[in-house]
Amino acid sequence: MNELVLRLDPAARRELDDLADATGRLPEDIALDAVLDRLARESSPVRVTAESLAGAHADLLRRLGE
Repeated sequence: MNELVLRLDPAARRELDDLADATGRLPEDIALDAVLDRLARESSPVRVTAESLAGAHADLLRRLGE
């Protein structure tokens, strides 16, 4: 697994620690869940747009690849 350093201001870190304490989870697990949730929400529309653009410009992309 790759490591990611996340810098939080003191207020955000206190909130994260409080949420972790209240839910019995680790702050790292909450942060990881938040990142994965954001990726899931934003990846789909980006993928749809990329596929649409690739389909609309398939001939040009094919010629560029030659």
